[in-house]
Amino acid sequence: MRIEALDHLVLTVADLDRTVGFYCGVLGMEEVIFGGGRRALRFGAQKINLHQAGAEFSPAARKPVPGSGDLCFLVASLDDAIQRLKEAHVAIEEGPVSRTGAMSPLRSVYVRDPDGNLVELSEPQAVVLAGGAEG
Repeated sequence: MRIEALDHLVLTVADLDRTVGFYCGVLGMEEVIFGGGRRALRFGAQKINLHQAGAEFSPAARKPVPGSGDLCFLVASLDDAIQRLKEAHVAIEEGPVSRTGAMSPLRSVYVRDPDGNLVELSEPQAVVLAGGAEG
């Protein structure tokens, strides 16, 4: 077997409307409705399915609880993201800081969503090769 990509993940949330408001209104994702009124958040080629706490769709995680997520999203410009967070009055908990991403170094800030999930917003950084060249 070879895993190729992440299609979607699920967040269990206390309030669907507040969650959609944050991820769409602040982070710019798109709400999608599917399968009999289920709600999700789409960005790029991925989505986050939303489960209302106490009314999760089956099958579900063994112990689904709001606020247990730790997510990292790549952004085109961290400076633009920081400006948007300020405009939306979303507190930056940490950053900008340097982190290690899956494919490159990252420059990141951390915020919390309405359930307290940790949301890292990251801008990929160029990799400097030996001799000072960028890769």
